[in-house]
Amino acid sequence: MAIKVHHLRPAPGAKTAKTRVGRGEGSKGKTAGRGTKGTGARKNTPAAFEGGQMPIHMRLPKIKGLKNRPRNKVVFQVVNLDRLAELFPNGGEVGPDELFEAGAVRKNQPVKVLGSGELGSVSLTIKAHAFSESAKEKIAAAGGSTTEL
Repeated sequence: MAIKVHHLRPAPGAKTAKTRVGRGEGSKGKTAGRGTKGTGARKNTPAAFEGGQMPIHMRLPKIKGLKNRPRNKVVFQVVNLDRLAELFPNGGEVGPDELFEAGAVRKNQPVKVLGSGELGSVSLTIKAHAFSESAKEKIAAAGGSTTEL
């Protein structure tokens, strides 16, 4: 006979009955497992209470000063010229969609072309959101053109 889910049982002794405390002298009566006297026996204390020691959230320093985080900062996906020459050895038109399909950038993100590396003899017509000055010079020198979107 095949074993079924409704036949499964925990191992003997794995599950113990819940101890009902404070229900008379027969079982954990009287102090109900809270010991004798003291705060813990009489009432509950907050989880973060450290027995009168200065709590950790008060020991740690406050964060001071201005956080200069520009809300409208544009984060570009960067592509270098040597990577472009590697991905498009035959030249042609290159835009953000072609770069995404080649796996060079993420989709729907602004793209910036940087001038690291050399294009060699590859002539590319590149459309991107931004170009570095050195990238523009090297693309023009290789016989290509740049268009800012």
